[in-house]
Amino acid sequence: MACLLCVYSGGKDSDVMLELFRRSGVPFEVVNSHTTVDAPPTVYHIRERFKFLEAECIKATIHKPMLSMWRLIVAKKMPPCRMQRYCCEILKENSIPKRFVSTGVRWAESNKRKNRTEIEPKGKKEAEKVMLLNDNDRKRALTERCIRNADMILNPILDWPDCEIWDYYWSECPIHNPMYKMGYYRVGCVGCPEAGKGRWKEFADFPKYKGAYIRAFGRMLNAIYAEGKKQNGNPDMTYSFGGWRTQILRARYLLTIGWRVKTYEFYR
Repeated sequence: MACLLCVYSGGKDSDVMLELFRRSGVPFEVVNSHTTVDAPPTVYHIRERFKFLEAECIKATIHKPMLSMWRLIVAKKMPPCRMQRYCCEILKENSIPKRFVSTGVRWAESNKRKNRTEIEPKGKKEAEKVMLLNDNDRKRALTERCIRNADMILNPILDWPDCEIWDYYWSECPIHNPMYKMGYYRVGCVGCPEAGKGRWKEFADFPKYKGAYIRAFGRMLNAIYAEGKKQNGNPDMTYSFGGWRTQILRARYLLTIGWRVKTYEFYR
């Protein structure tokens, strides 16, 4: 059976998890999913961290996706949003081979992660089965089957509060992501809808990403027009750049003009 695979993002939680595994003596490998929208300091930090790992004979791999975020937006014909996070599924989750993986997920990060467990099956349906099963023998049987199929997730720092993560990160991890000294509390994809108002600082610090989103939205709209979708302009509905929104029944696609965007609605 292959050794444990640590999923590494370049953030503080990943660095803490990685340092714990280094000190444990447990055989493991590391993989990073290059999303194409990680901030440059994070990308450089990951490369530097992987050089240290390779010097210690620890296999560290950077997985590059088939499509960049900019091409993915055009292919999906909709911006990424909280309800339709296709970017995470394609750029991150599907890049991990069928392995027993370890993540830096923590309960303190969000309420959505309160139902996560230290060891859980990979995939929502299997995880729900484990939560619904009341019989210990049946639960153990399901878990053992997932382990045999190398289809489990380990969350070793799940119960760590923020204060302990920060203490360990600054005192024990050998190198640090420069983003934290730039005023960032969490590190992720630039422009991620989950970042909320934090996106404004990201776009100010990394304006080339803002421009890349603008161009991608333009190509997205051209792809929609090419399919003959009906366009109804609504000039009264404007949002600052980064506030793109998508609804289930009426998808609002953004036409970006400079720092402002106008929303148009398309009907099937």
